[in-house]
Amino acid sequence: MLDRPAQALIAPALQAAGRLLVRRGVGADTITWAGFALGLAGAACIALHQPLAALALILASRLCDGLDGAVARLTAPTDRGAFLDITLDFLFYASIPLAFALADPAANALAAAVLLAAFIGTGSSFLAFAVLAERRGLRSLAYPSKGLYYLGGLTEAGETLVCFTAMCLWPQAFAPLAVGFAALCGLTLLARLRAGWLAFGVRA
Repeated sequence: MLDRPAQALIAPALQAAGRLLVRRGVGADTITWAGFALGLAGAACIALHQPLAALALILASRLCDGLDGAVARLTAPTDRGAFLDITLDFLFYASIPLAFALADPAANALAAAVLLAAFIGTGSSFLAFAVLAERRGLRSLAYPSKGLYYLGGLTEAGETLVCFTAMCLWPQAFAPLAVGFAALCGLTLLARLRAGWLAFGVRA
């Protein structure tokens, strides 16, 4: 829900930064890897009870996630780049609940497991829809610049970032935040199941 308006708001700044990076010879894949490394460093800070440092690293990671797409569009988007971006994004998302579980297993492990299960549901439905949409030649009108069919939902990247920010600011509230966000992910999963049921019910 937040992704489209947020992208429209920050697109000019990302384009300007992307042009600067292109002039300096920085490639999109390099930025993707850098963002992933920053995200994992943020997860490590959470596990070591440094949530504010983690938040700074997570925000820097997500900035890279926007910049790699801007750089790719200014040069030559590749299937390898799209594959790398989505794969590392999902690994980053999974690392944050895991880090909170490691930080305080007694208080956080169950809630982290619930959230990770919800992430599996949203991630698998997202990727399954993208694969079959590609097979049928469908294109997303809402996100035409994405490297694969991007099926939105109630919990997209923007909402996930807001949730992770709240967790870092109030780590003692991780469990209710995680369970609440998992419930929202469940609604996203149901909406995507309905979308897939309707879109792929008739043979192409």
